[in-house]
Amino acid sequence: MKKDLLSVLDLNPEELKKIFELAKVLKDETKLKKKVREDLKGKTLALLFEKPSTRTRVSFEVAMYLLGGNSLYLSANELQLSRGETIGDTAKVLSRYVDAIAARVFSHDSLVELAKNSSIPVINALSNLEHPCQAISDMFTIQEIKGKTTGLKIAYVGDGNNVANSLMLAGSMLGMEVALCTPVGYEPNKELLKKALEIADNQGGKLLILHDPLEAVREADVIYTDVWVSMGFEREREERRRIFSNYQVNSYLLGKAKEDAIFMHCLPAHRNEEVTDDVIDGPHSVVFQQSENKLYVQEAILKLLIP
Repeated sequence: MKKDLLSVLDLNPEELKKIFELAKVLKDETKLKKKVREDLKGKTLALLFEKPSTRTRVSFEVAMYLLGGNSLYLSANELQLSRGETIGDTAKVLSRYVDAIAARVFSHDSLVELAKNSSIPVINALSNLEHPCQAISDMFTIQEIKGKTTGLKIAYVGDGNNVANSLMLAGSMLGMEVALCTPVGYEPNKELLKKALEIADNQGGKLLILHDPLEAVREADVIYTDVWVSMGFEREREERRRIFSNYQVNSYLLGKAKEDAIFMHCLPAHRNEEVTDDVIDGPHSVVFQQSENKLYVQEAILKLLIP
Protein backbone atom coordinates (compact mmCIF):
# COMPACT_ATOMS: atom_id res chain seq x y z
CA MET A 1 0.00 0.00 0.00
CA LYS A 2 1.32 3.42 -0.95
CA LYS A 3 2.25 5.87 1.79
CA ASP A 4 1.84 9.64 1.44
CA LEU A 5 3.61 12.34 3.42
CA LEU A 6 1.19 15.24 3.55
CA SER A 7 1.70 16.04 7.22
CA VAL A 8 4.11 15.29 10.04
CA LEU A 9 1.10 13.39 11.44
CA ASP A 10 1.57 10.81 8.67
CA LEU A 11 4.62 9.62 10.63
CA ASN A 12 5.12 8.29 14.14
CA PRO A 13 8.18 8.85 16.37
CA GLU A 14 9.77 5.58 15.26
CA GLU A 15 9.40 6.48 11.59
CA LEU A 16 10.88 9.93 12.23
CA LYS A 17 13.91 8.34 13.88
CA LYS A 18 14.23 5.88 11.02
CA ILE A 19 14.42 8.82 8.59
CA PHE A 20 17.12 10.41 10.78
CA GLU A 21 19.17 7.19 10.84
CA LEU A 22 18.96 6.74 7.08
CA ALA A 23 19.70 10.42 6.41
CA LYS A 24 22.87 10.15 8.52
CA VAL A 25 24.03 7.11 6.57
CA LEU A 26 23.29 8.80 3.25
CA LYS A 27 25.07 11.99 4.34
CA ASP A 28 28.15 10.09 5.51
CA GLU A 29 28.30 8.06 2.29
CA THR A 30 27.79 11.11 0.09
CA LYS A 31 30.50 13.07 1.89
CA LEU A 32 32.88 10.12 1.68
CA LYS A 33 32.26 8.83 -1.84
CA LYS A 34 30.14 11.41 -3.69
CA LYS A 35 28.90 8.50 -5.75
CA VAL A 36 25.53 8.03 -7.44
CA ARG A 37 23.63 5.12 -5.91
CA GLU A 38 21.17 2.79 -7.66
CA ASP A 39 18.45 2.66 -4.99
CA LEU A 40 15.89 4.38 -7.25
CA LYS A 41 17.36 3.52 -10.64
CA GLY A 42 14.66 3.79 -13.28
CA LYS A 43 12.31 5.71 -10.96
CA THR A 44 10.96 9.19 -11.68
CA LEU A 45 9.77 11.91 -9.32
CA ALA A 46 7.37 14.59 -10.56
CA LEU A 47 7.85 17.99 -8.92
CA LEU A 48 4.45 19.67 -9.27
CA PHE A 49 5.03 23.23 -8.08
CA GLU A 50 2.52 26.10 -7.93
CA LYS A 51 4.99 28.29 -5.98
CA PRO A 52 8.65 29.29 -6.45
CA SER A 53 11.31 27.28 -4.65
CA THR A 54 15.08 27.14 -4.25
CA ARG A 55 16.06 24.70 -1.48
CA THR A 56 13.08 22.34 -1.71
CA ARG A 57 13.22 22.02 -5.49
CA VAL A 58 16.99 21.64 -5.73
CA SER A 59 17.26 19.22 -2.80
CA PHE A 60 14.58 16.94 -4.27
CA GLU A 61 16.11 17.02 -7.75
CA VAL A 62 19.63 16.31 -6.49
CA ALA A 63 18.32 13.67 -4.08
CA MET A 64 16.71 11.75 -6.93
CA TYR A 65 19.90 12.04 -8.98
CA LEU A 66 22.05 10.75 -6.11
CA LEU A 67 19.68 7.81 -5.67
CA GLY A 68 19.99 6.94 -9.36
CA GLY A 69 16.56 8.22 -10.37
CA ASN A 70 15.16 11.07 -12.44
CA SER A 71 13.01 14.11 -11.70
CA LEU A 72 10.66 16.24 -13.76
CA TYR A 73 9.90 19.84 -12.77
CA LEU A 74 6.29 20.61 -13.65
CA SER A 75 5.19 24.20 -13.17
CA ALA A 76 1.43 24.33 -12.70
CA ASN A 77 1.32 27.20 -15.22
CA GLU A 78 2.77 24.93 -17.88
CA LEU A 79 0.35 22.05 -17.30
CA GLN A 80 -3.26 21.67 -18.35
CA LEU A 81 -4.14 22.58 -14.78
CA SER A 82 -3.79 26.18 -15.94
CA ARG A 83 -6.54 25.53 -18.51
CA GLY A 84 -9.03 23.90 -16.18
CA GLU A 85 -8.03 20.25 -15.93
CA THR A 86 -8.86 18.96 -12.46
CA ILE A 87 -6.26 17.96 -9.92
CA GLY A 88 -7.89 14.54 -9.75
CA ASP A 89 -7.46 13.92 -13.48
CA THR A 90 -3.88 15.22 -13.35
CA ALA A 91 -3.13 12.86 -10.45
CA LYS A 92 -4.53 9.85 -12.32
CA VAL A 93 -2.46 10.65 -15.41
CA LEU A 94 0.79 11.28 -13.52
CA SER A 95 0.30 8.03 -11.61
CA ARG A 96 0.70 6.22 -14.93
CA TYR A 97 3.90 8.06 -15.85
CA VAL A 98 5.96 8.56 -12.69
CA ASP A 99 6.67 6.82 -9.38
CA ALA A 100 6.02 9.65 -6.89
CA ILE A 101 4.87 13.27 -6.76
CA ALA A 102 6.30 16.06 -4.62
CA ALA A 103 3.81 18.92 -4.71
CA ARG A 104 4.19 22.53 -3.62
CA VAL A 105 0.74 24.07 -3.55
CA PHE A 106 -1.15 27.13 -2.38
CA SER A 107 -4.00 25.14 -0.81
CA HIS A 108 -3.54 22.06 1.34
CA ASP A 109 -6.89 20.85 0.00
CA SER A 110 -5.28 20.56 -3.43
CA LEU A 111 -2.64 18.30 -1.92
CA VAL A 112 -5.28 16.10 -0.29
CA GLU A 113 -7.15 15.85 -3.60
CA LEU A 114 -3.93 14.97 -5.41
CA ALA A 115 -3.15 12.17 -2.94
CA LYS A 116 -6.72 10.88 -3.02
CA ASN A 117 -6.54 10.36 -6.78
CA SER A 118 -2.93 9.13 -7.02
CA SER A 119 -1.89 5.51 -6.91
CA ILE A 120 1.68 6.63 -6.15
CA PRO A 121 3.15 8.37 -3.08
CA VAL A 122 2.49 12.09 -2.75
CA ILE A 123 4.87 14.25 -0.71
CA ASN A 124 4.02 17.68 0.66
CA ALA A 125 6.77 19.99 -0.59
CA LEU A 126 4.93 22.91 1.12
CA SER A 127 1.30 23.88 1.46
CA ASN A 128 -0.43 26.72 3.27
CA LEU A 129 -0.98 24.36 6.23
CA GLU A 130 2.28 22.45 6.64
CA HIS A 131 5.87 22.03 5.48
CA PRO A 132 6.66 18.56 6.87
CA CYS A 133 9.90 17.89 4.97
CA GLN A 134 11.31 21.16 6.32
CA ALA A 135 10.45 20.30 9.92
CA ILE A 136 11.82 16.77 9.62
CA SER A 137 15.08 18.10 8.21
CA ASP A 138 15.25 20.72 10.97
CA MET A 139 14.84 18.09 13.67
CA PHE A 140 17.56 16.00 12.04
CA THR A 141 19.86 19.03 12.15
CA ILE A 142 19.11 19.64 15.83
CA GLN A 143 19.90 16.02 16.64
CA GLU A 144 23.10 16.19 14.56
CA ILE A 145 24.34 19.27 16.43
CA LYS A 146 23.01 18.65 19.93
CA GLY A 147 23.23 14.85 19.94
CA LYS A 148 19.55 14.53 20.85
CA THR A 149 16.14 16.14 20.54
CA THR A 150 14.28 14.81 23.58
CA GLY A 151 14.30 17.26 26.47
CA LEU A 152 15.61 20.20 24.44
CA LYS A 153 13.72 23.49 24.20
CA ILE A 154 13.01 25.07 20.83
CA ALA A 155 11.62 28.61 20.76
CA TYR A 156 9.90 29.62 17.55
CA VAL A 157 9.46 33.40 17.31
CA GLY A 158 7.33 34.90 14.54
CA ASP A 159 4.35 33.98 12.39
CA GLY A 160 2.35 30.85 13.25
CA ASN A 161 2.57 29.66 9.66
CA ASN A 162 2.98 26.32 7.88
CA VAL A 163 6.55 25.89 9.15
CA ALA A 164 5.45 26.62 12.72
CA ASN A 165 2.63 24.07 12.40
CA SER A 166 4.98 21.31 11.28
CA LEU A 167 7.68 22.23 13.81
CA MET A 168 5.28 22.00 16.76
CA LEU A 169 4.08 18.58 15.58
CA ALA A 170 7.58 17.20 15.01
CA GLY A 171 8.99 18.72 18.19
CA SER A 172 6.12 17.36 20.28
CA MET A 173 6.54 13.94 18.67
CA LEU A 174 10.21 13.90 19.70
CA GLY A 175 9.58 14.90 23.32
CA MET A 176 10.86 18.48 23.05
CA GLU A 177 9.68 21.58 24.84
CA VAL A 178 8.22 23.74 22.08
CA ALA A 179 7.57 27.41 22.81
CA LEU A 180 5.67 29.08 19.98
CA CYS A 181 5.73 32.83 20.28
CA THR A 182 3.52 34.89 17.97
CA PRO A 183 1.57 38.14 18.05
CA VAL A 184 -2.03 37.72 19.18
CA GLY A 185 -4.10 36.54 16.24
CA TYR A 186 -1.18 34.88 14.45
CA GLU A 187 -1.06 31.62 16.42
CA PRO A 188 -0.66 28.21 14.72
CA ASN A 189 -3.57 26.26 13.27
CA LYS A 190 -6.02 25.37 16.08
CA GLU A 191 -6.70 21.81 14.97
CA LEU A 192 -3.02 20.98 14.60
CA LEU A 193 -2.30 22.71 17.91
CA LYS A 194 -4.80 20.45 19.64
CA LYS A 195 -3.16 17.37 18.10
CA ALA A 196 0.32 18.62 19.00
CA LEU A 197 -0.73 19.09 22.64
CA GLU A 198 -1.99 15.51 22.75
CA ILE A 199 1.23 14.23 21.19
CA ALA A 200 3.40 16.24 23.58
CA ASP A 201 1.50 14.80 26.53
CA ASN A 202 2.00 11.24 25.25
CA GLN A 203 5.67 11.71 24.38
CA GLY A 204 6.76 13.58 27.52
CA GLY A 205 7.16 16.88 25.73
CA LYS A 206 5.73 20.31 26.40
CA LEU A 207 4.00 22.82 24.15
CA LEU A 208 3.45 26.47 25.03
CA ILE A 209 1.77 29.28 23.09
CA LEU A 210 3.30 32.59 24.13
CA HIS A 211 3.28 36.23 23.03
CA ASP A 212 6.42 37.53 24.77
CA PRO A 213 9.65 36.73 22.87
CA LEU A 214 11.81 37.20 25.99
CA GLU A 215 9.77 34.62 27.86
CA ALA A 216 9.83 32.24 24.91
CA VAL A 217 13.62 32.18 24.44
CA ARG A 218 14.50 31.86 28.11
CA GLU A 219 16.67 28.71 28.54
CA ALA A 220 16.10 27.80 24.88
CA ASP A 221 18.50 25.42 23.14
CA VAL A 222 17.21 26.44 19.71
CA ILE A 223 15.78 29.73 18.45
CA TYR A 224 13.90 29.51 15.16
CA THR A 225 12.21 32.13 13.01
CA ASP A 226 10.71 32.49 9.55
CA VAL A 227 9.63 35.35 7.32
CA TRP A 228 6.82 37.57 8.54
CA VAL A 229 5.22 37.66 5.11
CA SER A 230 4.79 34.19 3.65
CA MET A 231 3.94 33.56 -0.01
CA GLY A 232 0.34 34.59 -0.60
CA PHE A 233 0.32 37.29 2.07
CA GLU A 234 2.19 40.00 0.16
CA ARG A 235 -0.74 42.42 0.40
CA GLU A 236 -0.36 42.35 4.20
CA ARG A 237 3.34 43.23 4.12
CA GLU A 238 3.24 46.66 5.75
CA GLU A 239 0.68 45.66 8.37
CA ARG A 240 2.66 42.54 9.25
CA ARG A 241 5.94 44.45 9.48
CA ARG A 242 4.30 46.74 12.01
CA ILE A 243 2.67 43.96 14.04
CA PHE A 244 5.79 41.75 14.10
CA SER A 245 8.32 44.52 14.77
CA ASN A 246 8.89 43.33 18.35
CA TYR A 247 9.43 39.72 17.21
CA GLN A 248 12.77 40.25 15.49
CA VAL A 249 15.51 37.80 16.42
CA ASN A 250 18.51 40.02 17.20
CA SER A 251 21.61 39.69 19.36
CA TYR A 252 19.76 40.97 22.43
CA LEU A 253 17.05 38.31 22.13
CA LEU A 254 19.59 35.59 21.30
CA GLY A 255 21.52 36.57 24.43
CA LYS A 256 18.54 35.61 26.59
CA ALA A 257 18.71 31.98 25.46
CA LYS A 258 21.26 29.39 26.59
CA GLU A 259 24.88 30.27 25.92
CA ASP A 260 25.22 27.43 23.41
CA ALA A 261 21.86 28.03 21.73
CA ILE A 262 21.70 27.64 17.96
CA PHE A 263 19.79 29.86 15.55
CA MET A 264 17.71 28.34 12.74
CA HIS A 265 15.77 29.75 9.79
CA CYS A 266 14.22 27.75 6.95
CA LEU A 267 15.24 30.45 4.43
CA PRO A 268 14.86 32.57 2.42
CA ALA A 269 15.46 35.24 5.05
CA HIS A 270 14.44 38.87 4.90
CA ARG A 271 17.57 40.16 6.56
CA ASN A 272 17.16 42.83 9.22
CA GLU A 273 13.44 42.17 9.25
CA GLU A 274 12.73 38.92 11.15
CA VAL A 275 16.45 38.39 11.85
CA THR A 276 19.45 40.72 11.96
CA ASP A 277 22.64 40.18 9.97
CA ASP A 278 24.76 39.68 13.07
CA VAL A 279 22.59 36.74 14.15
CA ILE A 280 22.14 34.94 10.84
CA ASP A 281 25.85 35.38 10.03
CA GLY A 282 27.02 34.87 13.60
CA PRO A 283 28.57 31.89 15.43
CA HIS A 284 25.21 30.60 16.72
CA SER A 285 23.68 30.35 13.26
CA VAL A 286 23.37 26.91 11.63
CA VAL A 287 21.09 27.98 8.78
CA PHE A 288 23.32 26.70 5.98
CA GLN A 289 23.99 23.36 7.67
CA GLN A 290 20.23 23.22 8.15
CA SER A 291 19.71 23.95 4.46
CA GLU A 292 22.27 21.35 3.36
CA ASN A 293 20.62 18.66 5.44
CA LYS A 294 17.42 18.96 3.42
CA LEU A 295 19.24 17.07 0.68
CA TYR A 296 19.97 14.02 2.83
CA VAL A 297 16.56 14.00 4.51
CA GLN A 298 14.82 14.25 1.11
CA GLU A 299 16.95 11.30 -0.01
CA ALA A 300 15.84 9.29 3.01
CA ILE A 301 12.17 10.17 2.52
CA LEU A 302 12.27 9.24 -1.17
CA LYS A 303 14.09 5.98 -0.50
CA LEU A 304 11.55 4.98 2.16
CA LEU A 305 8.41 6.02 0.26
CA ILE A 306 9.14 4.94 -3.32
CA PRO A 307 8.84 1.16 -3.68
